Amino acid sequence: MAQDDLQKHLDNAMYGTPLLKPDEQRKYMGTFRERCYLTMTIEQMKKTEDKANFLKELAQHPDATVLLNGAMAIDLQSAYIKLINERQTKFTVVNDFVENTPDALGLVLTATKAVNEEIIDIEQKYPKQTSELSKTEQPKKGFWHKLFH
Repeated sequence: MAQDDLQKHLDNAMYGTPLLKPDEQRKYMGTFRERCYLTMTIEQMKKTEDKANFLKELAQHPDATVLLNGAMAIDLQSAYIKLINERQTKFTVVNDFVENTPDALGLVLTATKAVNEEIIDIEQKYPKQTSELSKTEQPKKGFWHKLFH
């Protein structure tokens, strides 16, 4: 039994403490899915409509912490840091398990305990408002078409 404990201690020292749900923690920048209020990809962070929706969500959860992708462009990162600081919210820039691709997560709004939000993607949580008229509207006919038909 003592040999097993010694081997476990040596393995932890060499490889680090094993993670619980490591794939999930990599995807959500070190936290679990059930602790997420909202996620945004790097591409979504560039859209002004999604930025406004993020600020709405941030106002609803003043106790939340923002995790920012440390691999994204510094100008985008600093713009969000400025917004977060203005609202006096805690944030962490995560440099482990992150990448700078448009579909990689750039921001995670997270809690310290499980909140089990059903929808956490910003564009699913706040769908774009499209008018029904534009879908059913007939194309406008020109002057000559009205005159000869």
